[in-house]
Formats: sequence, C-alpha cells, structure tokens
Amino acid sequence: MADLNVGDAIPELRVTPDKYLPHRYAGASGDFNPIHIDEEFAKMVGLPRTILHGLYGMGLTAKANAALADGDPRALKRLKVQFRGMGFPEQEIVVSGTVKSVEGDRVVVDTVARQGDTELIKNAEAELRL
Repeated sequence: MADLNVGDAIPELRVTPDKYLPHRYAGASGDFNPIHIDEEFAKMVGLPRTILHGLYGMGLTAKANAALADGDPRALKRLKVQFRGMGFPEQEIVVSGTVKSVEGDRVVVDTVARQGDTELIKNAEAELRL
C-alpha cells in the first residue's frame, strides 16, 4: 500500500457485469425479486429492463476501497452509502474515490460508483485501518 494523503484519488475499479450476473447474485444473496431476474416482469412494472441489485454496487464500492489494503476486506471498518440510481447488466460500472482524511492508520475515502452518467452509489464513505 502506498502512502495516502488527503486529496489522493484511489485506483478506479472498472467492472462490466455480464447478462447473467443478477441471476448469480440472486442465488448468492437470496434476493430473487423478479425486477432483477425477469425481463418481462421488470418491463411490466415500468423498468426498461432488469436491474442490478443495489447491494451489488455496494459490494463493488467495498472492493474498490479494500484494494487500498491489498484487497483485504478486514481493513474496511465502516462503509456508509446512498443508493441513488438503477444499474444495468452489460454496462460498465466505475468506482472511484478521493481520500478525505488520514489519521495514523485510519483512512477515510469519499467514494462514488457510476454507470455512464448515472450515480448508482453516491456520498459513500469508507473507513479503513491500514
């Protein structure tokens, strides 16, 4: 892990979820809400297509921050997020962040997850012990 200073950008995490990611995520999370896995149902309730699970975006936010500790999720001590936009399979998600504070081994990072112009996760704050 490199030395971090206030204002430093964290490395971006870029992920393009494949078409079947919501199905696998539903199995892993137990969230089988049809807006995530049934295209016809999603359209019937007014969505353009199936959408990603919000917690998937939160997981990507956690992963991007844990990368500061060589990918060790135990370094992530707190993660606060706001779910703001719908994410879709087969479109790239970019997670980026800026170091907000550094105090000893405690680092706080402001983080956002975007898909195109849509902020899926915003006002996220991750606290790590490095």
